[in-house]
Amino acid sequence: MSIPASTSKSVRVDAWLWAVRAYKTRSAATAACRAGHVRLNGNPAKAAQPVQPGDTVRIRQPGFERILEVRQLINKRVGAEAASHCFIDSTPARPAAPALGIPVRDRGAGRPTKKDRRELDRLRGS
Repeated sequence: MSIPASTSKSVRVDAWLWAVRAYKTRSAATAACRAGHVRLNGNPAKAAQPVQPGDTVRIRQPGFERILEVRQLINKRVGAEAASHCFIDSTPARPAAPALGIPVRDRGAGRPTKKDRRELDRLRGS
């Protein structure tokens, strides 16, 4: 599978993040840059800032931070397998959730039922 390489020596950071599938849309990548969630070589990145091979891009996402090193420039979105060849992912492993028996409810599950409340009380020792 060939990757359409960029003809220029640099690509916008928001376009590159979208092309390597770090964000679903380019506008989401642009919004992340504006919000300060993207850093290029340790400095806050603006959406139009050029990225070059060898640069380090840090993306702050809920609960963790992804660290990507640019290997190849692309400005067109490609498949996930092809996109993985365009960067080196140096993200540290996510810490495992503590298994202390602390009840965790799924987000958006609504209010606990009476049965759920009894189980929570039993686990807490109440």
